[in-house]
Amino acid sequence: MNFQLGYIYRDKITGFMGVATGYVEYLTGCNQVLVAPRVAGDGTMRDSQWFDVQRLERQAGDQIQLENGETPGCDRAAPRR
Repeated sequence: MNFQLGYIYRDKITGFMGVATGYVEYLTGCNQVLVAPRVAGDGTMRDSQWFDVQRLERQAGDQIQLENGETPGCDRAAPRR
């Protein structure tokens, strides 16, 4: 799969859809993409989910690009348990 961050992807199995915001490559070859969905209808944030690359289909639309030159780093703090 020709994968790129910033595009909208849909999971072929669940229909979950959102922007690809992260990518991880494992030694075992089970590479995954972090997909961030839009906010819910009531404005609440929904959790991003990891999917195996081969489960995703790129959707139509332009690539989202952010200017991170002056403020690189994560957009939210890591989850706490």
